[in-house]
Amino acid sequence: MLDVVVYSRRGCHLCDDMIEQLEPLCRGVAELTVLDIDKNAELQALYTADVPVLTIQGREICRHVLDRQALMTALRASSGGG
Repeated sequence: MLDVVVYSRRGCHLCDDMIEQLEPLCRGVAELTVLDIDKNAELQALYTADVPVLTIQGREICRHVLDRQALMTALRASSGGG
């Protein structure tokens, strides 16, 4: 199963929106993990003003808002379908 990660923080409405949109899109296709950057100093320094950040298999797909086209393209490519 593909690894989809959202770098997020509590109280971030953009993060909540992205996660809400991702959950049905990833169901059965990818494992969605949400990482709170404020629980890791290295992640906090890396993404402090840029959350949410979406990655698939470690590759950044988008920041701030979900780019559905980029997501679907990355999911297809990562699963060997395109």
